[in-house]
Amino acid sequence: MSDAEVITRIENGVGRITLNRPKAIHALNRTMCEAMTEALLAWRGDAAVQSVLIDHAGERGFCAGGDIRMIAESGAGDASEAKAFFLAEYRLNHLMFDYPKPIVAIVDGIVMGGGVGISEPADIRVATERTTYAMPETGIGLFPDVGGGWFLPRLPGQTGVWLALTGARLKAADTVALGIHTHFVSSDRIDALKADLMREPADPSSVVARHAGDAGPAPLSAHREAIDRLFAFDTVEEIFQALEADGSHWALQQLQTLKTKSPQSLKVSLRQIRTGATLNSFADNMAMEYALGGRVVRTHDFQEGVRAVIVDKDNAPKWSPADLSGVTDETLDALFAPLPDNEKWTPLA
Repeated sequence: MSDAEVITRIENGVGRITLNRPKAIHALNRTMCEAMTEALLAWRGDAAVQSVLIDHAGERGFCAGGDIRMIAESGAGDASEAKAFFLAEYRLNHLMFDYPKPIVAIVDGIVMGGGVGISEPADIRVATERTTYAMPETGIGLFPDVGGGWFLPRLPGQTGVWLALTGARLKAADTVALGIHTHFVSSDRIDALKADLMREPADPSSVVARHAGDAGPAPLSAHREAIDRLFAFDTVEEIFQALEADGSHWALQQLQTLKTKSPQSLKVSLRQIRTGATLNSFADNMAMEYALGGRVVRTHDFQEGVRAVIVDKDNAPKWSPADLSGVTDETLDALFAPLPDNEKWTPLA
């Protein structure tokens, strides 16, 4: 294998993108995003490429997210490097979302944050028994970006709100049941699946359907009614009250989890999802997230969340404001304000 962080090549009619930064569980940086974008643009009009396959090298997982340490260091200054990363990453997400050829993403192992951003826009999203999916951003003072404002509110019921606020981790049975992933293929069949995709590059959905199996019963189904009832509100305070009033063991567990998250992030994420549900295009959502991201990475809570979880690893962040009442509508309005025209996110031409 090459030592490039992303390996791109054409094999028998398939444009192949392999994430190749295994020690970092393929956490995305700007160079990786730009390499993927360059390949996808080159293949878009190339008749020799009939479909695209995204996978990863090594055993540890598909993609654990973005290069959070770099983003935090940049956010501690003028955030210019973080914004440049978001610009490249979100353009890649949008390019995949609107891509004219079928894309298959094989998410074998961990898929979180930025990894969700480069798999959710794919037409065919294959999970295995090793898949662990999460959008854990509220635990580091961020929000579920990379298209979370578009994808999460379009999941069944209020499951997207629950996932965004709690950062819950799901296995394949649940991700397939919710439509986050389209198929389940056991990990011991992945090599055979890839070989068949190379043999039949024009019709990846038929190939994957032949290999797909049953992911088993979805544990979350037992809690779907409660999620849809308790997470249906437009303020985080009302969700807290509903969980407390419900009083069941499961509801109180969710409440305890939420109380460990950044109050600012909880309110930002809920507004992001409720706003994203009303938008007419994925591009509009990415423009919202870009404006939001460039501001949130400069806030106390993001800097403190990264310190607590990634740098010092004491897992004891001191959020400020420390409770929901301190996060005002004025604060949220400022974070969500549109950027001036010359700073706005735009898709690739």
